[in-house]
This record gives sequence, structure tokens and C-alpha cells, in this order.
Amino acid sequence: MGSHERHGSRGVPMNPGSQVTPGTPTAPGTPAATGAAAATVQARAASAIESALAGLGLAAERPQPGSYLVRLEGERKLATMTWLIAGGHSLHVEAFFCRQPDENHARFYRFLLERNGRMYGVHFAVDPQGDVYLVGRLPLGSVTADEIDRILGCVLTYSDENFNPALAIGFASSIRKEWAWRVKRGESLANLRAFARFADPGPGEADGGDVRT
Repeated sequence: MGSHERHGSRGVPMNPGSQVTPGTPTAPGTPAATGAAAATVQARAASAIESALAGLGLAAERPQPGSYLVRLEGERKLATMTWLIAGGHSLHVEAFFCRQPDENHARFYRFLLERNGRMYGVHFAVDPQGDVYLVGRLPLGSVTADEIDRILGCVLTYSDENFNPALAIGFASSIRKEWAWRVKRGESLANLRAFARFADPGPGEADGGDVRT
């Protein structure tokens, strides 16, 4: 079926912001003063992110200042790797959802687009290859620990709840082949039970469940 898990996303957007030499006087409205103010807001946002992560008991990788890669563990989708990046003017949120579908492309993308209108903070988007992400952008001034908690909760919910239905649309043939291959080899079907209703040609296998891919 291919991998639907990634340690990172499309990369870390670089928003280093303006550099201000410590101790240098700056007049209000000058580029340096504006840069200093932006750096202060950026630092506050980073502090709010760290406070939220600590409160949630989540560890994060920090490849550069203001950038956090968080692992959100779900019930259906094993893990959703999520970037929180405090840039010069906004907080960028990005999480890999799944690779491009093998089939039923129009139905697959329509399924996701129909959900966008009911979502908060993030929405489904695709990259040039057709791979799917959850992405969002918030003003830095609105970033608080509570808002980070809310956004991460939304990312996890949208990723976890939509994962199996999306796979059933875009990867049905691959799932059927995987099911048949495991049956032939006598291997466990535990993480495919959610797809038994269409993957198993025989009776008695339609007891639901979840795929942890």
C-alpha cells in the first residue's frame, strides 16, 4: 500500500526575520525597530508553543529556533507528524496526511474538499505530486498556549477521523491485494479489519476495527 507516515513534512519554511544588534538604539518606525518588535512577537509565540507542548506532555524536535516537529498519536492513523513554525509574521502549521491516491482521484480529493468547510485552523491541501497535507496559518499575535492546544487537537482529530475513509476511496485495490496476500501467507489482518467490508470476499470478516498504518 505504500507508506502514509513521514517523519517530516515538505521541509521547514525559513523565516529568520530581521536581525537587530543587541544594544543598538532604534527609532520607532525604522526597519530595525520594526524588526525588533517582530522578533519580540515571534519569541512570545515560541514561548506559547513550548508552554502548550509542556502542558500536553508532548516532546518536539527543534531543528531551528521557532520550529517544532511534534508527533501526534492517533487511534486509526498511528502518528501524524506536525510542524509548528513561528515565522516573522505568522504561525505555519503543517502535517502530512497521506500520499497521493492510487485510484478514484476525483472522488478522493472531493471527499477531502467537502470537509474543508467544516474545519477549524487547518485545511486539507495537496503538493505538486498530489500528496495530502493539513495546513494552516495564524497571525503570530493570536498564538497562545490554549490556541496551540486547540490547533493540535484539530490536526489530530481531522487526521485520525478521515484517514480510514480516505484510504478506502483512494487505495481500495491495494488494500484488497494486501488482504489476499496476508491471508495466503497466514499473516495477521488486525490492522486491516476496518476494510473487511470490501477487502474480504468471504463471510464473517466484517467485524470493524481500525487500520494503524
